[in-house]
Amino acid sequence: HDLEVVVGGRSVEGRFAGVIAGTSVPVLVFAEPGVAPPIGSTVTMRGDLEPTAAGEDVAFLVFPRGEIEPGQEPPPLLAWADGIRSSFLDASAGLPDPGGGLLPGLAIGDTTRVPESLDAAMKASSLSHLTAVSGANCAVVVGAVLAIAALLGAPLPVRVGIAAIALLGFVVLVTPEPSVLRAAVMAGLALGAVALGRPALGVPVLCAAVLLLLIADPWLSRSYGFALSALATAGLLTLAGPLAVALGRVLPTWLAAVLSIPLAAQLACQPLILLLDPSLAIYGVPANLIAAPAAPLATVLGLIACLAGPLVPPLGVAIAWLGWLPASWIAAVATLFAGLPGARSVWPGGPGGVALLVAVEAAALLAVLGAGRPRRLARAVSIVALVAYLAAAVGGAALTRVGRPADWQYAMCDVGQGDATLVRSGDAVALIDLGAEPGPLRACLDDLGVGRLDLVVLTHFDLDHVGGAEAVLGRADVVLAGPPGEAADELLLAIFAAEGARVETVDRGDRGTLGSLTWKVLWPPPRGSTPGNDASVAMRWMCGTPAPCLSAVTLGDLGVEAQARMAGTADAGRVDVVKVSHHGSADQSAPLYERLDATVGLIGVGADNDYGHPAPALLDLLAASGTTTLRTDVDGLILVAPGDRPGEVDVWTAR
Repeated sequence: HDLEVVVGGRSVEGRFAGVIAGTSVPVLVFAEPGVAPPIGSTVTMRGDLEPTAAGEDVAFLVFPRGEIEPGQEPPPLLAWADGIRSSFLDASAGLPDPGGGLLPGLAIGDTTRVPESLDAAMKASSLSHLTAVSGANCAVVVGAVLAIAALLGAPLPVRVGIAAIALLGFVVLVTPEPSVLRAAVMAGLALGAVALGRPALGVPVLCAAVLLLLIADPWLSRSYGFALSALATAGLLTLAGPLAVALGRVLPTWLAAVLSIPLAAQLACQPLILLLDPSLAIYGVPANLIAAPAAPLATVLGLIACLAGPLVPPLGVAIAWLGWLPASWIAAVATLFAGLPGARSVWPGGPGGVALLVAVEAAALLAVLGAGRPRRLARAVSIVALVAYLAAAVGGAALTRVGRPADWQYAMCDVGQGDATLVRSGDAVALIDLGAEPGPLRACLDDLGVGRLDLVVLTHFDLDHVGGAEAVLGRADVVLAGPPGEAADELLLAIFAAEGARVETVDRGDRGTLGSLTWKVLWPPPRGSTPGNDASVAMRWMCGTPAPCLSAVTLGDLGVEAQARMAGTADAGRVDVVKVSHHGSADQSAPLYERLDATVGLIGVGADNDYGHPAPALLDLLAASGTTTLRTDVDGLILVAPGDRPGEVDVWTAR
């Protein structure tokens, strides 16, 4: 399915084989870009259902067939919020990137226009929390409303009531993501305490908010966003003050206070972040320190532009331009720190790595905040841990370089939710697909020392397969492509040609060589192929010499029907390596994979993608056919080389 927008909702009624059934269950709909319905609306669609695993927060994945027909309009409040958001996105669309794409994320949490390269830089520099609307945004809204109401002389109950209404409107505007709910419930409890004349102590309020939300929605317990939001708040409430006092002994008071905030949040969140990414953001604290002054400015100006836009559009655009300045500053800080050497330093993953980091953090905190003999012991432990880690990191990096197989034949780059696979024979190198962004692909090619490309294969023209074209323009000798479907596809091929590449469209039966390897196109057929996933260029790579060599089949994004038709060809026989189709979706042909009988299956897939890739059914299928699965979301960069004996496959992964 060539779908990019994921919409959560609840089914109201279903018709199966002409029988109407009440199916009020949560579902996740995969829609085409630009057709997502407004929040709160009701729609009608025909589609395929895919049940999710037990325990998931949705019952079915829904893949529409044909048009999504509008039905009942959203309630007035939700319609108002959708109009406000749309107006703000239109106003910020004319702002230069990357600041223009980042501003809606900072103001209302809408990250749809944040480039993937900037998103990766924000994560690498520990600044991605700035685009997750949470406590700081709610505090700005509630504080501003309370201050204005106080200036107007409103009594306390009126001030609290107006602030509560503003808070509710803000939650509706930014949509109730887990971090927003946590912050809003805490703010609501704090307002209630103010109205009753009671003190609103931070930790009890946080605990009450978490308990209330988990009772209302137990699935929040499985949300990393909710857990990270709660941990960051707990860190600020319990650690920021003591750390500021301790740092104030050696730093100016103002600097100690400012530095303690990102440090406390990172200490609290890092153990959980390890479960998502087994590495440490070395520059996270200084990056937050430098970016922090710009964040409230961008948030406030963005919110004002968002609210002013529908009333006075020119004013909204002007204020959005003002908000663009701090947003651009934050983007520049993220890019700078993400590009520094060692921006992400490796750390053991899994529960063991989390336990080790918690122990190290506890020792470091005791060394800074403790007293007496325990403090001296903790300092010694912290120094030993630091020296050991630096030695392991430096030595590990050297061993990683040494341990890579020099004779790798296939490499799958970690480019997120997309494909980029290298095939090498001697000095000749081919690249199959380009990922969604040029940054990750360029980094992978540089890491592997790949300069000139003898062959570039564009299996089809979806963004996650051709979006990184900028990284290889001017470096390709020959470009092979599947059938173009739109003017943009033709334009991309023309750009490659203008940069000096020989461009050819290919279909079944075309063949050629790459060093000592021979390749043959297995799909698409010569006629009748509609551009898209099922017209992906699938190729078989065969060994032309008796030297150690691995055969492979690369499947693009072919679906089950195209795979089944291709499986009937005589060339779809056993191979050593298979590039699994469509990032490991469930839309696969079991007979094809059984016939390929590959030793290794490579899956290019992004971590925490919204598509459920790779699907459990696909992983079971590969296991049943005796294929060992390797995937970029878990393994990072993957290198595959011939083993010492015929049929043996050596594998190296970055993780």
